[in-house]
Amino acid sequence: MSNGFFKVPVAVNEPVKNYAPGSPERKLLKIAIDNLKSKDIDIPMYIGGEEIRTGNKGEIRPPHDHKTILGHFHKGDESHVTDAINAALKAKKQWAEMPWESRAAIFLKAADLLAGPYRYKMNAATMLCQSKNSYQAEIDAACELIDFLKFNVQYMTDIYNIQPQSSPQVWNKVEHRPLEGFVFALTPFNFTSIAGNLPSAPALMGNTVVWKPSNTQIYSANVIMEILKEAGLPDGVINLIYVSGPVAGKVIFSHPDFAGIHFTGSTEVFREIWKNIGNNIHNYKTYPRIVGETGGKDFVIAHKSAIPKVVSTALSRGAFEYQGQKCSAASRAYIPSNIWADVKKYLIEDIKSFKVGVVEDFSNFINAVIDENSFNKLATFIDKAKEDKDAEIIVGGTYDKSKGYFIQPTVIVTSNPNYITMEEELFGPVLTIYVYEADKFEETLDILDKTSIFALTGAIISQDRYSIELATKKLINSAGNFYINDKPTGAVVGQQPFGGARGSGTNDKAGSMFNLLRWVSQRTIKENFLPPSDYRYPFMQNE
Repeated sequence: MSNGFFKVPVAVNEPVKNYAPGSPERKLLKIAIDNLKSKDIDIPMYIGGEEIRTGNKGEIRPPHDHKTILGHFHKGDESHVTDAINAALKAKKQWAEMPWESRAAIFLKAADLLAGPYRYKMNAATMLCQSKNSYQAEIDAACELIDFLKFNVQYMTDIYNIQPQSSPQVWNKVEHRPLEGFVFALTPFNFTSIAGNLPSAPALMGNTVVWKPSNTQIYSANVIMEILKEAGLPDGVINLIYVSGPVAGKVIFSHPDFAGIHFTGSTEVFREIWKNIGNNIHNYKTYPRIVGETGGKDFVIAHKSAIPKVVSTALSRGAFEYQGQKCSAASRAYIPSNIWADVKKYLIEDIKSFKVGVVEDFSNFINAVIDENSFNKLATFIDKAKEDKDAEIIVGGTYDKSKGYFIQPTVIVTSNPNYITMEEELFGPVLTIYVYEADKFEETLDILDKTSIFALTGAIISQDRYSIELATKKLINSAGNFYINDKPTGAVVGQQPFGGARGSGTNDKAGSMFNLLRWVSQRTIKENFLPPSDYRYPFMQNE
């Protein structure tokens, strides 16, 4: 029995290793990459502690080397979704009743396992099958996931400490209970950390989870499960399945014990999920929690006072790191005419200096996009820009999928602020720029605000404080994460809670206490130490 007020270790952000030539981490990561490439691994589903192999296998190939097979995963069907739900429900009572400090210990151990013995395996898996360079893998698959695990434990204790006031002879308490039922985690390919956080955050709060990752992230999802199992996560708490989205949705969204969804993915898919939940709302035992972070058409707007080199660097990094496959990536920019010539010069110089290729060559800044569908979509938009009269490609514009899905970083300049690539999310290394008259900054802010359905991230680059204040106020609803004199990417757990509104999601801020609050249901308890024994109130007495 617990008999102490326990304090968890203070969470601090995991230091980022730089993988410079000659560094120990560079050597260890290369060994891990070679080790994974030497194997053809067989990846099962994990349901109720059992490793499920169906024999219906899917191939795992690196996006930058799609002729190589690194492993296979076992595909599931409706029966496996049902089995996963049943396993989650079976594990629910014991897991929910486990002392919070014991749940905390599991995820803190997982964080330390990832920081230590699993760091290079996790990074190597992310590099190989999600085509990330060493630095992008480090800040994502290692550091951010470690941060999620450690900070979430701290946020959990913050939530439990939120208690009401009590009055004389009365003790008021609030319990933060897990949701009644199971939680569905539907995770994307582009961030291993998100794939780890979406199932683990609800689980930390006492929920049990059915987890379906993107097929292109299964390789590193398997490593996450290895870590969680070694950390002591009980059977059935998180159940990992590999089925299609429609198959999962058909079973999950019609189940009476469905209690919530933790989602990161496309806006279209999220809207369809919301619709399905609404259509089935009469079937559920409780109103499900719907938490989603979806698309972005993220912006950078420069003021006429901006330093051109600062602008070009924000664009080079913000638009093209991880091939622009970040929900937060800069994909549209508004540059004033007075600095455009210099920004254009520096940006073209930067992009022409990028090395593009496989992740095993650490000198490559740009790697492949995730799959052939993404490649074909991007190629179509690039080809369209070559033909359109109101668009001009000033750098890039080429692509090649003979060996891997490589899109050369591309910049389109348009004379139309509503050109299609200023509005539609492409999710790749394509940046579109609109050059505006330098003295029409405020009017351009209005155009920016109305151009896109999304509101995830954005940035203002300026040396003038009045323009910064103006942009911050006028764009108040244009971005859930707003950056001043920085690129619009790179949110850090505990520092910049992440999420957007409008078409970009429910803005429940992963990396903060606010997200974890969505996975609990409060119960208020009032205990009266001196209960009344007479129904009569003083006002009822005679004069």
